Amino acid sequence: MEPWQLQPAGDTGLTPAERFRSVRRESGLLESLAQQTCFSSLRIYFAIAHRLSIAGCEKLPEHGPFVLAANHCSHLDALVLGAALRPRHRERTFPIAAGDVFFQTVAVSVFSATVLNALPMWRKNCGPHALAELRRKLQEEKAIFIIFPEGGRTRTGSMMPFKHGLGMLVAETNVPVVPCSLIGTFDALPPNRKIPRPVRIKLIIGDPLDFPSTANDRSGWSQIAKSVESSVRRLAAQ
Repeated sequence: MEPWQLQPAGDTGLTPAERFRSVRRESGLLESLAQQTCFSSLRIYFAIAHRLSIAGCEKLPEHGPFVLAANHCSHLDALVLGAALRPRHRERTFPIAAGDVFFQTVAVSVFSATVLNALPMWRKNCGPHALAELRRKLQEEKAIFIIFPEGGRTRTGSMMPFKHGLGMLVAETNVPVVPCSLIGTFDALPPNRKIPRPVRIKLIIGDPLDFPSTANDRSGWSQIAKSVESSVRRLAAQ
């Protein structure tokens, strides 16, 4: 047994405003309760309003780290994936959200961080350093990331090509990527609507994919993106 060591919180020294927008953020008791309450309520909402069905829950790893990678059609997508996870997973689950949408103002940042436990991804200046910090958090903290590798919501309902960022997180690691297909979220809440329609939603979870031998370079990242994209497309065709 390894000796117990006291470790300071990763977000020590950050101001409240910085903490909400930081990858180093750690959840406290009140935040954990808020997140559990939020996603338990969402599970009930999706079951009633959207008759949510989930196939493949048994394929989810027992514990982190792992990545849920899905097609992105709607602002409902991350909520569906979070609601589908087991309660013991949720405290370490982090949707990777667009910083320019979910972390622009203090009020929205507080909601995104406290209730959704989201981490910001700044699309206009997301350099290697930001992805390296997410990669470290994923592995060292045994986190669970919810990621949409298309880089944005589809405007047509058709899935767009996956980008390399996913590969930069998992290449040459033992972190499994779980492909997921979301069906019905585009019809329920397309980009031009603010209120969801009561449309049926289905989530299909595929077999985890591992990339420990895939090179951590541009070629490897592209290979990972294509492999996960192909898996998500196959699930959608079932």
